[in-house]
Amino acid sequence: MADNEANTRHRLITPALQKAGWDNAPRVLDFEHAFTDGRIVIAGREGKRRERKVADYLLRYTRDFTLAVVEAKAEDVPAAEGLQQAKEYAEILGLKFAYATNGRDIIEFDFLTGIEQQIAEFPTPDALLARLQAGAGIPDGGQMQQWLAPCNHATQRSPRYYQEIAINRAVAAIIKGQPRILLTMATGTGKTPVALQICWKLWTAAWNRRGLIGRKPKILFLADRNILVDDPKDKDFAVFGEARYKIEGGVSSTSRDIYFATYQSLAEDERRPGLYRDYAPDFFDLVIIDECHRGSARDDSSWREILEWFTPAIQLGLTATPFREESRDTYAYFGNPIYEYSLRQGIADGFLAPYRVHRIITTFDAAGWRPSKGELDRYGNLIPDEEYHTKDFERVVSLRARTEAVAKHLTEYMKRTDRFAKTIVFCVDQPHASEMRAALSNLNADLVKKFPNYVARVTSNEGDIGKGHLSQFQELETETPVILTTSQLLTTGVNAPMVKNVVLVRVIGSMAEFKQIIGRGTRVREDYGKLFFDILDYTGTATAKFADPDFDGKPASIETEDEDGETREEKDDEQNDTDGDKDDGDGKKRKERDDDGSPRKFFVDGGTVSIAAHLVHELDADGKQLRMVQFTDYAGEKVRIFYRSAEDLTGAWADPERRAELIRHLQERGISFDELSEQLKQPDTDPLDLLCNLAFNTPLLTRRERAQRMARAKQDFFTRYSPEARAILNTMLDQYAEHGSDAFTLPQALAVPALKPHGNAQEIAARFGGVAPLRSAVSQLQSLLYSAA
Repeated sequence: MADNEANTRHRLITPALQKAGWDNAPRVLDFEHAFTDGRIVIAGREGKRRERKVADYLLRYTRDFTLAVVEAKAEDVPAAEGLQQAKEYAEILGLKFAYATNGRDIIEFDFLTGIEQQIAEFPTPDALLARLQAGAGIPDGGQMQQWLAPCNHATQRSPRYYQEIAINRAVAAIIKGQPRILLTMATGTGKTPVALQICWKLWTAAWNRRGLIGRKPKILFLADRNILVDDPKDKDFAVFGEARYKIEGGVSSTSRDIYFATYQSLAEDERRPGLYRDYAPDFFDLVIIDECHRGSARDDSSWREILEWFTPAIQLGLTATPFREESRDTYAYFGNPIYEYSLRQGIADGFLAPYRVHRIITTFDAAGWRPSKGELDRYGNLIPDEEYHTKDFERVVSLRARTEAVAKHLTEYMKRTDRFAKTIVFCVDQPHASEMRAALSNLNADLVKKFPNYVARVTSNEGDIGKGHLSQFQELETETPVILTTSQLLTTGVNAPMVKNVVLVRVIGSMAEFKQIIGRGTRVREDYGKLFFDILDYTGTATAKFADPDFDGKPASIETEDEDGETREEKDDEQNDTDGDKDDGDGKKRKERDDDGSPRKFFVDGGTVSIAAHLVHELDADGKQLRMVQFTDYAGEKVRIFYRSAEDLTGAWADPERRAELIRHLQERGISFDELSEQLKQPDTDPLDLLCNLAFNTPLLTRRERAQRMARAKQDFFTRYSPEARAILNTMLDQYAEHGSDAFTLPQALAVPALKPHGNAQEIAARFGGVAPLRSAVSQLQSLLYSAA
């Protein structure tokens, strides 16, 4: 008799791989390796994971360098049955070799040649590496050792599969001398850890651009905000110790290896010469540009001259922004990405949190706002008689009533869900962020009394105080601040893993900026119960951006540089930690007053605003499309996928095993019975009746009505038992009518107060002749209950 798959692996496949040299240190034979975490599905207010993707074997030349995937089949199953999955996994994992085997036959697919063939035995690690090396065009000697250099595992967790791909592809491109390199990775997927590991491999292997033996590389990490420089330097890159140096305050140094700087600290302006000239053009071997889409690659950028000065260095750009018109210059400068990992893929793999989008519309946003004739604003300025809409609010006209309506709605939403859910509110400018903070603080006075910093504004004007609030907000263990109001400062470079609400109260024109903002919520912290997040959209930005057919799709490739492509103006302020209070949202500087002296923004304190609509959008079951649908309609639709009639559904539900399987399927598709009963306002109805009603329009029954029907129709069932046992079953039926199906869960159900007169669990079981007969009676009771017409 043929073995099953597990026995085949143990008896035939593993020995064959070990014989070929895998599993002899440092060669690693990685068994049943789960390379994804399993996509998270939102079910009510909970997140549930789907199954992980698991490779039967990964063949690793070293711990950090994987060469192939092996898909195993049982001995009596043709090996070819596993090849398609092996190829699929190899493509996901960025591998060039895929194998399928049943322990007798081995089929190999070589992505380098496109050849599929049956082979007699697995190749050795050195033979497989030599084939990859030839395909990658890396010569023997020092370069090969640099490619294989280990990652840092002392203080860093092992890279995820996509990070390993990015690291190894980037190192290969660097050691081959590719002058400009681009990695596109969604916010929250670990661009900084990837940069750290790239630097670590090159630094420990003593790679340098000139090929000088034993010389450590000089590396510059460049960004446009202090927070994007300080966090990597002080956290991820701390493993480099004294080799680190931050260029700031007009002081340069040439005695270290790993340098950190903002463009502003290096650039030339009216107050100082360009500090970058203190370094010879060929001083750095590698320049890493974080968030490189933020203007440095633009032809007319004042920061472009820094990159051009360091042209001899290899330049590696990191961005979360796929190719679009607004990022055309980035792709023209760096070329097409050597690797891309999207938000959509991160959510599908379960490494990033999915989201639910709430579109909230105020009456002013729905119909517009117009001042009364001759109306003056807070400061006595005459408000022009025009009709103002969402794009104008807080840019041209500030409506306190609208701010307070948004604050009230957000407060009520958090009271219903979680008042201590970390929340970032993106406002139009700093004054708007200040008014929003005040409104939220007053509406949450009960908590502010206990936690004075429950709501805080974090913008450039707060300086160190704001940074302190932000630092506390980022901590996993701190309760407050809970709500931060901001405008531009927190759009990027802020790792706050417990953000559960991203609130948009300003229109966002740039897709790049929108994705950065959404990235504030995508980090998963399962150990702290954070598996998804909500986007509360008061301006229509999110629903419009998610509806864009290009949103997070596969980035287009740029063929030629289009010098006529429109680009977004970026600010070149001293630290660029400014907050956009003079930016009109389209990248154009906004004057405080017009040429005739009239104000550019009017502050209106009167008026009455209410919420006109609150619509909820969710990702579909495949995570590919955001759609608005009534939750109840969605649930009914999913039930009809599995069952053709109410009778089919009832029959399955009556079987405890089939019922558990159906519940699991529904939970994976985001269906929560608690949410269904809440939306239908049927707290006393059994989930079966809710589902039958939604899917097949059957009448709704309460649990008590269902229990009474069963008791009347199935009297013969109860007469089989002694009066004592019958009383116990009737009590359990009453408990079901009152509290639900947990009344049948043994042994917990036997501990409820209503059953105490019948004794303890052992004594109750004795009334039925033992534990097994008791379980049989309760199981049959459930079956009859759910099959009762």
